[in-house]
Amino acid sequence: MQEIVSAIVDIVGQMGYIGIFIMMFLESTFFPFPSEVAMIPAGYLASQGGMNLYLAIFTGVMGSLIGALFNYYLARVYGRKAVLRFGKYFFFNEEKLNKMEEFFKKHGSFSTLTSRLIPAVRQFISLPAGLSKMPLTPFITYTTIGAGIWVVVLTLLGFFIGENQELLKEYLHQIVIITLGVIAFATALYIWFAKRKTI
Repeated sequence: MQEIVSAIVDIVGQMGYIGIFIMMFLESTFFPFPSEVAMIPAGYLASQGGMNLYLAIFTGVMGSLIGALFNYYLARVYGRKAVLRFGKYFFFNEEKLNKMEEFFKKHGSFSTLTSRLIPAVRQFISLPAGLSKMPLTPFITYTTIGAGIWVVVLTLLGFFIGENQELLKEYLHQIVIITLGVIAFATALYIWFAKRKTI
């Protein structure tokens, strides 16, 4: 495990900010690439003086946003058939798309923010947003905020405890649990305010 982590740190170090952007772009599309692999090493490199912390975070957020926009426009412009045709090369099928559409319908456009903090959901929530032709401005706003929160958390984890793999796993697990709780609360609060407006 330590060898794999060291190899990834080397790759991020060699490719620099372009490497972060590419990895986070892929993570936000169909490619099954975990964001932890890009941002935690970037944070660790920043702690060692190999990167600028703020620039690494900015690059990670931009990569996530552009990747999300790729999915959004693919769905919005070319439709459901194109999404499934393209997605099959990355093990994305109609069943997964149906689940994403149900999630989006249930939680509304606000889900483009909250879902950015949920593993295995954040990559695909842009698809139902595009299919439903969600307005671009709120899509970009929600996506940027959600991606920003996640990128900051991962980068700071790498910055402060990047060398301690066991501690890193423990904190990451706890953060995911806390994040899901925050998402549930934020979603409930959003739905409550939305219902009040309709009364």
